[in-house]
Amino acid sequence: MLTLDAGAPAGDIALGMRSELLADDLPHFDAILDEALAPQRDYLSDTEHAIYRQGKRLRPAVLLLAARMIHGPEPLPHKVQQGAVSLEMLHVATLIHDDIVDDSALRRGLPSVNAARGTEAAVLVGDLQFVQAIRGFVRAIDRDSDMALIELVLDTAFQIGCGELDELRTDMNQTPERLVAHYWRTCDRKTAVLFGLAAEAGVTLAGGRTSDARRAGFCGRRLGRALQVMDDLFDLAQDEAGSGKPRGMDLLRRRASLPLVYAMAELGPQHRVSRVLRGEPLDAESLERCVAEVRGTTGFARAYADARTQALEAIELLRPFPANRYRYALEDLALHIVDRRP
Repeated sequence: MLTLDAGAPAGDIALGMRSELLADDLPHFDAILDEALAPQRDYLSDTEHAIYRQGKRLRPAVLLLAARMIHGPEPLPHKVQQGAVSLEMLHVATLIHDDIVDDSALRRGLPSVNAARGTEAAVLVGDLQFVQAIRGFVRAIDRDSDMALIELVLDTAFQIGCGELDELRTDMNQTPERLVAHYWRTCDRKTAVLFGLAAEAGVTLAGGRTSDARRAGFCGRRLGRALQVMDDLFDLAQDEAGSGKPRGMDLLRRRASLPLVYAMAELGPQHRVSRVLRGEPLDAESLERCVAEVRGTTGFARAYADARTQALEAIELLRPFPANRYRYALEDLALHIVDRRP
């Protein structure tokens, strides 16, 4: 079984998988990525290239492992690698647009595209990545049964956009129950859907049955849910040196992350944390106190329990698949997502 470092940061989850199980796939992935980026050469700066270079390619790793879970260790069809590259480009497009929406100055510890080049250029560069991603998925189709994949990709992109808007439209005056429901809907659309696409596309492009592809998609979405909740927790636990961004940004931006919603319900509507999330001004010193107060609630542990439940459900969904090292790697990944330390 694949061994992963429980202390590895979020971005390093795929490193063990890439070195041990996907080493033969990496040269093909890199070559196809270079081809996909070549038409944009005159429009991309070092900032965009850094996003691709420093990305840990977790979503492509899920796609490739799902494909190999069906296909085995023999060389993968070219279209699988093409799909993995296109998935990474779609993910990069969402990162660039996320930073625009959040007005983030940093991405993985480096200047974000919007900070380095301005909002107008960042929007257009993000759009270029999205278009190239769709073109890549179209190139991956070589049989009629793959056609449904294009609809799935477009639906995924649509869901991601809806999730971004849902997050912006969050009404923090709703009841805790409604806020929790809103959180999961937004999480599914913003994050989980892309992991679902990764797993489902991997099985589809490897020639798996439609029922297996859909089951893999359900598994992927649970992986994405677990990862998002853990990122919410790390936002309150990691310092800037570990995460590349200041601690407590979700609170500062009044985002309804799961631990914050649970904390609001526990602390009550008149508590400072609840007032801040509803719009009360917040300075740096008060931010640190609020973060500490949130971490002192049971909401922090409740959110972690929810993340672990999602990871265990992902593992359960993998049970019917062949008992090979690629399935075991996906199971290890699910556990590593929730076992890693901030």
